[in-house]
Amino acid sequence: MDDVDTPAPAAPRPSVHPRQGLPEAVRIYEVGPRDGLQAEKVIIDTAVKLELVQRLERAGMTTIELTSFVPPRWVPQLADAENLMAAHAPREGVRYPVLVPNLKGLARAKAAGAREIAVVVSSTEAFAKANFANTIDGALDNAVAVVEAARADGLPVRGYVSMAFGDPWEGAVAPEMPARMAAALSAAGCTSISLGDTIGVGTAGQVADVVGAAVAAGTSLEALALHFHDTYGQALSNVLAGLEAGVTEFDASAGGLGGCPYARSATGNLATEDLVWLLEGLGYDTGIDLDALVATSTWMAGQLGRAPVSRVVRALAQDVR
Repeated sequence: MDDVDTPAPAAPRPSVHPRQGLPEAVRIYEVGPRDGLQAEKVIIDTAVKLELVQRLERAGMTTIELTSFVPPRWVPQLADAENLMAAHAPREGVRYPVLVPNLKGLARAKAAGAREIAVVVSSTEAFAKANFANTIDGALDNAVAVVEAARADGLPVRGYVSMAFGDPWEGAVAPEMPARMAAALSAAGCTSISLGDTIGVGTAGQVADVVGAAVAAGTSLEALALHFHDTYGQALSNVLAGLEAGVTEFDASAGGLGGCPYARSATGNLATEDLVWLLEGLGYDTGIDLDALVATSTWMAGQLGRAPVSRVVRALAQDVR
């Protein structure tokens, strides 16, 4: 019998088992090019960042946080924000938010052509002092000024509430604190609010309490998003708890790019591939080409000179090269 080439087996896919009571649709907010790369020790060339964004586009991402207009001395990894914006050709149907720290950053972002921005506040005094050199309310006032100015120009604004689940200096954070920050940003005009587990200490039961407190304080459930780090391996269980609470948008970073300078052993943001695997297993149509995304993260890990963090990338990388 002649030898016959046996086709390579298809890459594994999650077994689909939808659950009752979850939201009908879910959005993925990709933060790798901004929140991911700003936390990496290696400074990546603009051309590589541009290719990362283009690969994410081709993989089907419809929201990609592109960069941050913070002073280069604060975040040298993103000092090329204007150059990246100038080199990038937006794709129709894709959103490209950028982070700005203040009104000067907003002016830079607008001059570079940004059409959507994001601001950050803190749930704790300690983090406000460490990250913003300000008080919690001073940082909030600064963010509100940016939100109001951006909204006056017709720009949508996303608000990030950091340390919403725990703080490395203050420890436990009462749900009422991030809830107060979220309500203030919502009242100022933010179109969405992302509650961040900045050091990855949140647990599934805590997620419902934090989301519930935010809604009770006046932020609509539809406007809420969740941003998890996987420091203690809880990110996916927290996503499921968020889904059960009715949240429909989740932040993630391709390959698990990034980390947290405030937590020992932090493994970075929730990996987009891991999130896609969970969501597809629940029956959601994410619109993401998982093979293309895995290939992207494998390539990006090579640029960084380290292995990918994502468990799904590690499991599938051999199948999609």
